[in-house]
Amino acid sequence: MMESSECISLPVIGEPAPDFEAETTHGPIKLSGFKGKWVVLFSHPADFTPVCTTEFLAFSAIYEELKALNVQLVGLSVDSVSAHLAWVHAVKEKMGIQIPFPIIADLTMTVSNKYGMIHKGQSSTAAVRTVFFIDDKGIMRAMLYYPLQNGRYMPEIIRLVKALQTTDKYKVATPANWQPGDKVVVPAPKTAAEMEKRPAEGYECKDWYLCFKKI
Repeated sequence: MMESSECISLPVIGEPAPDFEAETTHGPIKLSGFKGKWVVLFSHPADFTPVCTTEFLAFSAIYEELKALNVQLVGLSVDSVSAHLAWVHAVKEKMGIQIPFPIIADLTMTVSNKYGMIHKGQSSTAAVRTVFFIDDKGIMRAMLYYPLQNGRYMPEIIRLVKALQTTDKYKVATPANWQPGDKVVVPAPKTAAEMEKRPAEGYECKDWYLCFKKI
């Protein structure tokens, strides 16, 4: 059984994301300073490592698409600013890619511990691969966790941002395997009267509680 001192503190979906101030490759930032924008905050285990390098190339490739969705992308690892800057320089020099987003230097693990990024079953000195989706009001909306050895799938990050924003805009849910442009799920009726009205509301229904519509 895990000792209480080893318990990981995790943010909670639907509650405010833990605020923080941190030094980055773009200077100091504060999470609450991004209010009005969505934030995708992700961690990587270490600079100058193979899988992390492939991920930073991939995150850079989706940066403009995220920006167009009003998303600020922020990276993090338990490395220094100087290490981050040297890695960013090496990536540009060797691979021709400019890393366009800030990378948090979290040597004290302050942010890592607030966000449950350190999993001792993997490492006590490196963050696992996390992705946090924080909305424009500072609320934690979704979290993804990956082990040190496996890189993330960027299309899922884009898809989930679009799904969350679709839910907010249209007050609907998105079904399994949803892609932008697919039908969405209409909220289920809450009363017997609403259930009786449902067949006449023009939705594509499989049952009284499962109905779809195009948006």
